[in-house]
This record gives sequence, C-alpha cells and structure tokens, in this order.
Amino acid sequence: MANPTGIGASVRRREDQRFLTGRGTYTEDIKRPNQTHVHMLRSPYAHARIRGIDAAEALKAPGVVAVFSGADMAADNVNSLPCGWLIHSKDGSPMKEPPHFPIARDKARYVGDIVAVVIAETREQAKDAAELIDVDYEDLPAVVSLRQATGGSAAPVHDDVPDNVCYDWHLGDAAAVDAAFAQAAHVTKLDLVNNRLVPNAMEPRAALGEYDAANGDYTLTTTSQNPHVIRLLMGAFVLGIPEHKLRVVAPDVGGGFGSKIFHYGEEAIVTWAAKKVGRPVKWTAERSESFLSDAHGRDHLTHAELALDKDGNFLALKVSTLANMGAYLSTFSTSIPTYLYATLLAGQYRTPAIYAEVKALFTNTAPVDAYRGAGRPEACYLIERLVETAAREMGIDKTEIRRRNFVPADAMPYQTPVALQYDTGDFAKNLDMALPAVDYAGFARRKAEAATRGKLRGIGFATYIEACGIAPSNVAGALGARAGLYESAEVRFHPTGSVTVFTGSHSHGQGHETTFAQIVAERFGIPIENVEIVHGDTAKVPFGMGTYGSRSLAVGGSALVKAMDKVERKARKIAAHLMEAAEADIEVKDGRFTVAGTDKSVGIGDIALAAYVPHNFPLDELEPGLDEQAFYDPKNFTYPNGCHVCEVEIDPDTGVVSVESFSAVDDFGRVINPLIVEGQVHGGIVQGIGQALFENCVYDEDTGQLITGSYMDYCMPRAHDVPSFQVSWHEDQPCTHNPLGVKGCGEAGTIGAAAAVMNAVVDALAEHGVTHMDMPATPEKVWRAINQSRPAMAAE
Repeated sequence: MANPTGIGASVRRREDQRFLTGRGTYTEDIKRPNQTHVHMLRSPYAHARIRGIDAAEALKAPGVVAVFSGADMAADNVNSLPCGWLIHSKDGSPMKEPPHFPIARDKARYVGDIVAVVIAETREQAKDAAELIDVDYEDLPAVVSLRQATGGSAAPVHDDVPDNVCYDWHLGDAAAVDAAFAQAAHVTKLDLVNNRLVPNAMEPRAALGEYDAANGDYTLTTTSQNPHVIRLLMGAFVLGIPEHKLRVVAPDVGGGFGSKIFHYGEEAIVTWAAKKVGRPVKWTAERSESFLSDAHGRDHLTHAELALDKDGNFLALKVSTLANMGAYLSTFSTSIPTYLYATLLAGQYRTPAIYAEVKALFTNTAPVDAYRGAGRPEACYLIERLVETAAREMGIDKTEIRRRNFVPADAMPYQTPVALQYDTGDFAKNLDMALPAVDYAGFARRKAEAATRGKLRGIGFATYIEACGIAPSNVAGALGARAGLYESAEVRFHPTGSVTVFTGSHSHGQGHETTFAQIVAERFGIPIENVEIVHGDTAKVPFGMGTYGSRSLAVGGSALVKAMDKVERKARKIAAHLMEAAEADIEVKDGRFTVAGTDKSVGIGDIALAAYVPHNFPLDELEPGLDEQAFYDPKNFTYPNGCHVCEVEIDPDTGVVSVESFSAVDDFGRVINPLIVEGQVHGGIVQGIGQALFENCVYDEDTGQLITGSYMDYCMPRAHDVPSFQVSWHEDQPCTHNPLGVKGCGEAGTIGAAAAVMNAVVDALAEHGVTHMDMPATPEKVWRAINQSRPAMAAE
C-alpha cells in the first residue's frame, strides 16, 4: 500500500507550524549572555579615499565597548573575501581580482561600503556612537552605470584595473555564426536591459559571533544558505581559523533567493571582533542596510542578433553582453553571466551555431551576484524576446515559430552548441498543454472585447530551460569553480525505529523538513512523523554545499537516496540473520524485509532494535548500529523546462499594466510533493512579474547614491498585482542520471515569467508601433510609449 505521506503526496509543510505561530528561531531571536551589538559605519560616498578616521569621541560615548577600522583588521592579518569562481578572458588571462576587505582600508568604493564598526552594549548606543566618528574622505569620481564604465575616460574603481574590466570572456563558434549570418534571409536585432534588482528576503541578514577563550573555538550564527561554505571561505581564506575550531550555524532563515549564499564582510567582522572584545558580538541589518549592502542581481546590457532562413528556422545567434560586477567580486558573481548564462542561450531550440561574448565590469555600486535563477532568467529573457520579435517581423505565429525550432523529444540527449547536453525534455508537449489552458484560440475575441472598453490586450509566451544542480565537480572545477559541488547526507536509525537525517542542503523556505522526510517515509514504510531532518549546523552535519541553483532534491536528495541504499543493504543482512535465511532470499517492500516465498518478515523497526541491542546479531560479520553516510556528485546538470503564458491588459490613459492571467506548464521530472512545488512556482512567478513590471534598482549616475533605497522608491509586487495562477506539470520526462528522477523547481517561475510578461506587454502595444520596451514596464514608461506613437498614428 502506498505511503500516504510518501513520494507524490501533497503533505503540508511540517515546518510551517512553527513559522506561522511565531515559534521559529532566527538569528535575531538568539540572545547570548553578555552579548554586545555592532553597528557598521558605511560610506556615504560612492568613491572616496579614506584619509583618516578619528574615533576618539565615539569611544567616550555611553555603552561603547570598542571601535575598529580596516587598519585593526589589517594588523591581525585579516585577508580579503574570496571569489569562488575563476574566469579566464578570451586571451587566456585570468580575471582581475582586486581585494575586498571586510572593512575598507584605503578607499570606499560604493555607498554602503563598511569603513568602521562600533561595538556597544546596545544596538542604539552603537548607532549613536557611530555618528561621532569623524572620517576624512576625499571624494573621487564615481563610475556607476555600465555605459559609464566602458567609456574611455571612466575613472577606475580599482587602481590596478584601469579599464574597469574584470574579464572579457566568450563561448561558442564565432566563425560558424558569421557564416550562418551571411546566408540568413532575415536577421532580428535587439538591444536589451536586464534591470538591476534588490533581493529583499523577508528576513534581513544577521550574524552573531562568539569566541570561547577556554578552548579557542569560534561560533558564527548567520543567515546563510550554505554554512559549510561560509566556514570554509571565512575560516581558511579570511580569518585563518582551522575548520575544527570554527562552527557555523544557520538556524531558521527567512528566505534567501541567492542573496544569502555569499560570504559577507559582516560575518567575518562579528567573528573576529568576538575574540577582540571577549564577548559575543551581534549584528542585524536594518532594511535600509539591506538595500545598500546585500548583493544585487541581474544588471546586464546586451545586444543580440538572431539569424533565420526564409521559413523562420533559426540559423545562428550572436550575443554581446556587458555585466555589472559592482565594486567587488562577490562569492559566485563571476560565474553568473558566463557559465550560468551563456550556456543556456540555446534555450529549447536547435539553433546550430551560437556565439556569446561577455565583458564584466567594475562599478561603484554594491556587488552583484546570484539572484533567483542566476543567469538563467537573463538568458531566457534574451532568447524569448528575440523569438517573439522575429515572429512579428516575419509574420509567423509566435507559437508556430517555436514549434519549427524546438529540439524534438526524440533527439534527446541533445548536445547544444554552448557546452550543455540536455538529457530529457518534450518541449512541444509543454506548449500543447499550455495552449488550451490559456484558450489561445479565443485570444482574438478577448482582445476585441477589451478594445470596446478602451483597453489594450496582449498575450506573451516564454519557453524556458534551465540548468540546475551545478555539476559535476570535475567539470565545474575545469571551468573555474573553486569548490566541489556535491552534497552529503547521513541517515541514522534509532533503536526504536525513528530516523534522523543530516543533510548538507539548507532549507530557507523550500520545505526540506517535509520533502526529505517524505522520501525516507516512502523508502522504509514509516510514518513521516518518525523522521527528523537536521540541517544548517557544521557541528552536526558532516559536510555540505548548501542550497542554491535548485539543487536540493537533485543533489541533496540523491545523496539521501545513496545513504538509504547503504542502510538498506545493512538492514538486509541483519534481517537475514534474524530470520535465519540467506541474504539473497530477502525481499524488501514498504519497509518490510521478507523471506521470499514465505510469510516470514521483519520490519525496519525490529531491525533497528537488533542493530542497537545486538543480543541476536552477526557481530562477526557486522558492527552494531544502523547509521550510514553518503556523498553524491552529479553526472550532469538537470534541465527543468516549461512554457509560461501571460495575458495582460493595458489602460492607455494611465499606462497601468494588469496581469489578467498567467499559466505555467512545467517539466520538473518526478515531483515529490505537489503542494510544495506549486508554492515554489507561485513565488517564482511573482518575482518574475516583479522584475517585469515593478522592481528597478537605480543609482544616481552623478553621485552614485542609491535612489531606490527603501520601499518608498523600490516597488515590490503585492497580492493585488497578480492573478490566480494556473500551474500544471507532467512527469513523463524524468531526469535520467539521478536516482530520484527529479529536476528542480525552485527557480522556474522566475525564469519564465519576466519574458512572458514583457512579450505580452509588447504584444499589447504593437498596434501603437512599439516593438520593444525594457523592464520594468512601469505605467509612466508605458504611457509615454503610447503617447509618443499617437502623433505618428494621427499623421497616417
């Protein structure tokens, strides 16, 4: 009988009970005896030389324990924050990698750069004292935008990178692309902006550092998506702490979306300062600090061209992208616009030749790194805007041009011209499922009805594919990754038959405590309530690479399966001994171990008890206990894919865009918990709609000040901005190279949504001669586009 809480069951998230009743334990909730608080004094200048820091008055302020500057960390040989991915330029030279110290030493390089820290008895005292610090700044010219950074007269962000170019990288066959363009019947060209975003996780970043003088142990509690990686980076490269002396704990974490993958300076500061002052040191960001200092996302300028034959078949694609790195290299920033972007430029299409070049530039802005989707949304947006533009230019239906160019299901596995090999996928099926779901045949009628009300109506498609799991380690290493990309799991049966799972993956909203427990419950036929999931603590979990890139189930879940395989092999041996049978005769089903052809059987609980109370146990063959660990390193990426369709209505008098419907058809491989998957897709779609219509991080190009530094200026999507979503999927294309057959779902909604929304907006505006609009499609931008077209339409 199927386990009602096993694989495929829509089990409500077990962790939500504590989250929804205020019983979660977040970093800010943790209070230590004798705890102090630190305030980060941040530069008000985008680019300034630090000529001196006078903290005398601050040190006299009430409650102040200490004031530190970059010079103090330098005296203790604190090193730069490392970048985790080395990229080489076209000429083979390594990327420029200027130092990024936790506290700035010679210059401040963006508004929000830390220049000093104040530690006091209370947060308020530290903040008040920071205002008494006199920093002697020499204001310097700032480079804020990508266009400024590429100018010949641009001031260097780093003195040793005079042209501001971190790397100039490429991928693909330029000669083959040029040859294909020479034969093209039609070329579609687009210049695109992928707007900068602020992550805005519900919980701001926080960190608590502790030092135990009795044994020399450090503990960092932090809002991290990957505590083991933070331990490695901070311990080995920044503070020089041996790993066995450094514990990193990531308790409940209120969202991340990529922004909490990275090692931030604040984590190193509180850990280092805890030893300096001999007391715990705590920092929690204010929301305004989050806007200034969290790693931002996206920020690309791209010119793209698609070559087609007379029938609309794709011949070649060439792409030239400028990518903003911000002032410093964040942990994985260099890989986002290269191996997580350009390798996805084939999309779902059999484009024979592709060439991409990416120039990464330093600017006097906050560092830019992974944000939900991390390179994949940028690639999807580029491809899908090109495809719909080409369809309009050539007079081909937007669905038909896709069908003509899809990689067929029977061509799998399919080698793309940009390095990746897709293992499975039926892209046409996604489209076939989407069309009736959105009543595509009835769109013309709905458009005509909207016109009677004075509204413009448009429909847009986006067929996406993403690469998840970021693997295998040997391939990633050859491409510049400075870490392994495996995952670990430990499955520990207790004498009474309950189970504790230790996973290197980290949950910050994904529902691991439910989904992972379902996998164990299914395998061993036990109630889900008897399975505990432990994560986020380097002192408990053997090792792990954390959660990002929709890798939790595909990589972490596969490690869990491998550990369960080991448990089952040992349990089979114990069962054979208990029932005096040959091991080869033991059959396993739903957690019961049966002697083939008989009614003799024992449950996993009986076996666990025998393993820990070995009165009747083959001690000469097996050691006691039932506790196994495994590591899993994937053989390939996984490739979730789908078709997203958006329908919008626009009020031409105000420019307001209303999302009337949104349908997502996805291929996630095997689905473990449909309820959680649907929730993940919903959240992703909202973030994609947010980028398309609302969100935009803007710096003043003259001063480098962050203009959108609060929710008064940075618009987030709200519930009334989105419709009820239609979400569906099929499971007949499982991943072929992991034991669960899963592909990942956490980023899919974000990857497809922005392109679908913008295609719908442009479709609605087409009658006004609008062929392209950059995100976000704000009411003002839409209104201006409509009104600029009206004189031309009147003249006609």
